[in-house]
Amino acid sequence: MKLVATQFSDIKTLVVGDVMLDRYWFGSVDRISPEAPVPVLAVKREESRAGGAANVAHNLLALGAQSNLISVTGDDDAGREIEQIIAAYGAKTTLKIDPTIKTIVKLRMVAQNQQLLRADFEQKPSEEVLSQCLDDYFDAVKDSDVVILSDYGKGGLTHVAKMIEAAKALSKPVIIDPKGSDYSRYKGATLITPNMKEFEAVVGHCSCDAQFIEKAHRLRAELELDYLLVTRSEKGMSLFSRDGSQTDSPATALEVYDVSGAGDTVISLMALATVAGFSNEDKLALANTVAGIVVGKLGTAVATIDEVVLKLSENQ
Repeated sequence: MKLVATQFSDIKTLVVGDVMLDRYWFGSVDRISPEAPVPVLAVKREESRAGGAANVAHNLLALGAQSNLISVTGDDDAGREIEQIIAAYGAKTTLKIDPTIKTIVKLRMVAQNQQLLRADFEQKPSEEVLSQCLDDYFDAVKDSDVVILSDYGKGGLTHVAKMIEAAKALSKPVIIDPKGSDYSRYKGATLITPNMKEFEAVVGHCSCDAQFIEKAHRLRAELELDYLLVTRSEKGMSLFSRDGSQTDSPATALEVYDVSGAGDTVISLMALATVAGFSNEDKLALANTVAGIVVGKLGTAVATIDEVVLKLSENQ
């Protein structure tokens, strides 16, 4: 498989979904609190990164594509910080400000490269602002090559069915990172990318590979998807296609530091590889390559196109 640094440079992507600010407190733990049996983190460094759909946009840009992001923030410091971070990435953005909510924030406390605790602050955007985002989407989708809907279950994709319908009417591929136990709202998408835990939350526990395969084919057919990709941790990835075929690819990560954001990297690569016309085997090989790169980094991270090209050359 040949991949060059400019492989995806002409692809215009549209990302819609929940954005959030990923805050990190890095420090060390040397004692237990006298107030309760919990470790005391001596904070040495603080860092903020744009997460959720914003991290998908960052991944797409890192892979060399163009990115347009539509989402909602609150009228607060966290929202303004997200906007600044995304602007530094170089993404085109339409961030609606909802004065009735606080921007979604995930605070992670880390010591010796291990998370001690995560605290989440979140509110659902108002229907009025979500309707404005839908109008923006209807305009933006016309000038996009592929749509990526990043669902973190925070309310930003309330109108996901209408978004799929509008994209399909224009023959635009729709790639979705799903959430929740009701996947019926994703019906008609090109590809959805649940991990194994998310997949089993919808179809029930899979006691063996044969049962997993049968349930995967059935779910893909019920949702009228072109493809269903299930990421299976140490078992790699399995892609199920409309023609009834199954393509598997083993995991490639040698060291895993942090899996947060890995799904954003995989969905970004799959969206670009779909537009670029890669075979199913090559799509999965690339997806496993970028996943292996990003889980070797701490925190919300991306795989750059140069890293991917280098890793592929090393593997070959």
